[in-house]
Amino acid sequence: MTNIQDIIKEANVAVITGGASGIGLAAARRFAEAGMCVAIADLGGDRLGEARLELEAIAGEANTMAVETDVAHRHELEALERAVLQRFGRVHVLMNNAGIQPATSIFSAEANWDHILAVNLMGVIHGSQVFGPNMLAHGEPGLIINTGSKQGITTPPGNPAYNVSKAGVKVFTEALQHELRNTEGANISAHLLIPGFVFTGLTRGDRTEKPDAAWTSSQTVDFLLESLERGDFYILCPDNDVPRALDERRMAWAIGDVIENRPPLSRWHNDYAEKFRAFVEGE
Repeated sequence: MTNIQDIIKEANVAVITGGASGIGLAAARRFAEAGMCVAIADLGGDRLGEARLELEAIAGEANTMAVETDVAHRHELEALERAVLQRFGRVHVLMNNAGIQPATSIFSAEANWDHILAVNLMGVIHGSQVFGPNMLAHGEPGLIINTGSKQGITTPPGNPAYNVSKAGVKVFTEALQHELRNTEGANISAHLLIPGFVFTGLTRGDRTEKPDAAWTSSQTVDFLLESLERGDFYILCPDNDVPRALDERRMAWAIGDVIENRPPLSRWHNDYAEKFRAFVEGE
């Protein structure tokens, strides 16, 4: 079981991609409040600078850095790691959190698919591959936290490129944790963050106020830390609209499509609407 008090503590180092807003910035605040040195990476110079100033007010200028980084490009993640190691010496927490969610269809332009997969999936894979070896080498306890999505598990219709990317994050992070726990001397564990409905720039749309159904980024990070305390790998977050029990039924139904040889995405198939309702209600 992960003892996060040995990791999220004064003078240890956290790196968060997508750290200038939303869940990433909320996590960076919590790490800074714990006395950690915090490096955030994101795009958008003004937004990144504002986030850096906010973190400096918590942790001090000497313990904070912000690096403009496009996680779609491995060489920029490699440059980020070099900068962090030069400044802070080592990394104890890596949070691969950067993500985008533009609308796609099956036949969307190839460039749209490539961009989503490069950021959401390859950004996580490359981030883990770039930072992981030195995190293992220094021997101190550490965490790799990858941000997935419920859409990568139940894969609802509507945005297939996003779903594919987040399904890949789930599979990759499972494989990563398996490899870490079977690596002799490894003191690093991997965890899959699966947010619920969180009001962030990614989900805001045209809304100016948080919907009642949504959690805040801070609530999500609170749940993340509580789950890490328990040693959870799958950090399945509820929200103000969907409790865990409903998420579990939806996920069980999704895998049931394979086991029972139903049509794919039968939850949204007219012929199965009543069966799905009865399943969710336990009838």
